Amino acid sequence: MIAILDSGVANLTSVQAALDRLGAQSIITDDPKVLQNANRVILPGVGAAEAAMTSLKKKGLVEVIRALTCPVLGICLGMQLLFDRSEEGAECLGIIDGEVRQLRVLGDLPLPHMGWNQLEVLDAAHPLLNGIKTGDFVYYVHSFAAPVAGNTIAQTTYGTAFTAMVAKGNFMGCQFHPERSGETGSRILKNFIEMENA
Repeated sequence: MIAILDSGVANLTSVQAALDRLGAQSIITDDPKVLQNANRVILPGVGAAEAAMTSLKKKGLVEVIRALTCPVLGICLGMQLLFDRSEEGAECLGIIDGEVRQLRVLGDLPLPHMGWNQLEVLDAAHPLLNGIKTGDFVYYVHSFAAPVAGNTIAQTTYGTAFTAMVAKGNFMGCQFHPERSGETGSRILKNFIEMENA
């Protein structure tokens, strides 16, 4: 069973619909016991990091998330929450080293970064990237991102390069929305569902 964590700041139904299309059973929950017993946990999110962290703290879920040993996938803001902190003014979960920053765009590139852009695969051996190659397109809606660093497994360039996908142990993240990214996004979700426990 895949638990989709109800952080209070996410579009949960689109993620669940994407899992349904892959034949994967899922439940939307903020129950710590359900999360602890799940085979997979997905942490979606939209909006601001501070509001998301406030919601997780109120629900008593911060330590629950940190202690998860099954594969965990953060999506968009959910990925950003895995880092130490955000320039939006939030201390985050502190699972992956680094600070999420506002995108440093060049010239007249608009923010948010919205629409399709290409992946550049940095760690083709990671199981989340099985069948994914440099040049594949994914769908973004964001103004903040993590810089490329040691835990980056794929990057995208929008003015400057940023972390598109990250992985540290059993914790992984996609800055884009795999549930809105066509065949590439479906393949990434399928990889997440099928990978062995980290």
